[in-house]
Amino acid sequence: QAQLVESGGGLVQAGGSLRLSCAASGRTFSSYAMGWFRQAPGKEREFVAAISWSGGSTTYAASVKGRFTISRDNAKNTVHLQMHTLIPEDTAVYYCAGGRVPYDSAQQRDYVYWGQGTQVTVSS
Repeated sequence: QAQLVESGGGLVQAGGSLRLSCAASGRTFSSYAMGWFRQAPGKEREFVAAISWSGGSTTYAASVKGRFTISRDNAKNTVHLQMHTLIPEDTAVYYCAGGRVPYDSAQQRDYVYWGQGTQVTVSS
């Protein structure tokens, strides 16, 4: 069974940076999209960023475009989310997701495997 484990979350001041990592095991995702989603308290889970199977195409939510960068290393079965210029509105639990499609989908229905999440808290 596939397992996704996120790491790298924490507490950071506004304007700071964090790098999230997701390690996959039990299954290779090299032929499928990987994504990051987040859920803030009292809100629904929302799309953050996605990357195609090859890493050649990426998609971002408008709220993070220009500040976040998603990348992947298929040899290591890992995906990363580099976050810069963090703002308090970025505070949420961030989830790594493994897709069932090869392209960088922003739709949750295109993701089958989910990690447990890592907390990111941005203080003002």
